[in-house]
Amino acid sequence: MNENDRRLLRRAVQVSKDAKAHGNHPFGAVLANAAGDVVLEAENTVTTSGDCTGHAETNLVRLASTTIPRSELLSHTLYTSCEPCAMCSGAIYWVGIGRVVYALAETGLLALTGSHPDNPTLAHPCRLVFAGGQRETEVSGPHLEEEAADPHRGFWD
Repeated sequence: MNENDRRLLRRAVQVSKDAKAHGNHPFGAVLANAAGDVVLEAENTVTTSGDCTGHAETNLVRLASTTIPRSELLSHTLYTSCEPCAMCSGAIYWVGIGRVVYALAETGLLALTGSHPDNPTLAHPCRLVFAGGQRETEVSGPHLEEEAADPHRGFWD
């Protein structure tokens, strides 16, 4: 992970704090092009939209699929405050994003949420989802776990 990755991952963590401030679960995602420029951001909207698929990553994928040519997405990187769940990993794969960098691992998130009914954990690492695909999706993480865990502390109590 280089300094630009670190900067963009911190931006995803900030977006997760914004989601929390907007009454949603604290998850955020950022999409950057090959030059490292942020092209899209999305936060979790599960609570405010009433849509259980409104994870930050799926919201970002929906935006990307309608605004960026699919042929370009392979060179983009999705930065996310927490490891993508199986649903989000599938969406990332299907839209064709080539690289994922995440902060807090799913196991670390589970330690913070426990058995909270709003976050039923699927213990299925994103690397396993991507490994089942026909094209490679590069994954880097976990990184900056303490920073990413901060918005979750006390939220799931």
